[in-house]
Amino acid sequence: MSSAKDVRDPEPPPPGGVLWSLSGDIRALLMLPAALTLQVAHPAVGAGVDEHSVFRTDPWGRGERSLRSLQLWVYGGEQAAAEGRRLRVLHRTIQGTDTRGRRYHALTAANYAWVHATGFPVYQHAARYLIRPMTPAQERALYAEWLQVGRILGIHDRDMPQTIEEFWPYWKEMLAEEIEATTVVRELVDVGQPVPPPDRGPWLMRAVLRALWPVLLPPLARFRRFVTIGLMPPDARAAVGLPWSAEQEKRLRRMCAVLRVVVPVLPERLRYLPRARAARAAWAAEVRRNG
Repeated sequence: MSSAKDVRDPEPPPPGGVLWSLSGDIRALLMLPAALTLQVAHPAVGAGVDEHSVFRTDPWGRGERSLRSLQLWVYGGEQAAAEGRRLRVLHRTIQGTDTRGRRYHALTAANYAWVHATGFPVYQHAARYLIRPMTPAQERALYAEWLQVGRILGIHDRDMPQTIEEFWPYWKEMLAEEIEATTVVRELVDVGQPVPPPDRGPWLMRAVLRALWPVLLPPLARFRRFVTIGLMPPDARAAVGLPWSAEQEKRLRRMCAVLRVVVPVLPERLRYLPRARAARAAWAAEVRRNG
């Protein structure tokens, strides 16, 4: 008979940890495109998104749902594990043939684990630009917390490298043998790709956006490509075959230098995403009560 410990939901990352500070910061929004693009650079993941996702017809809705899900993994408390179960149910029927003619299923351990694995190196790399370089201790804490996120998603420990020392050889092998510029990758970095205007928010704002969209989309698309490629770890960028120049690197560093100065002095309500802000406030109140 299973004990209570055997069936207990996995715990989300701890309040006050590295992820607690990182993933709710508004600067983390700039990190997400690189991680999402790396996920679909896997032939099976790219094929699944290509064939089953609504990212072309409802990119804003899909982005909102993805962000809400990610925030639940870290700040959702008891809702975190429930969100992990919901995602597994959602992906249960996603299967097909990948770009190399191999049969795939979204929940095959290697495929699902890669989607999770991309988060750690992107966070680690992009934080150097947008926040500050992590100390070795912080990197280890981040990796341990990211393993907790993997458990929330229902990934077994045997399918995730359990230490940083085990992770980097796995990462290099995946970049060398699996990752490629899939159809979805090429679309995500294509500045000429058609994107519908946002369809959420007050009707007046939506009407204004629809009217201005032909003017707004080109610079937004160029910025999306810029941060997607620029905040991707260089070895991953090279594996996918995405170009990046020395001049672009200088522009990225200048932009991030401004953000490193401006964002920390913003009020809490502007610096953190809503769910993160609420979780941080609740945790601070609990600390005060117990202090």
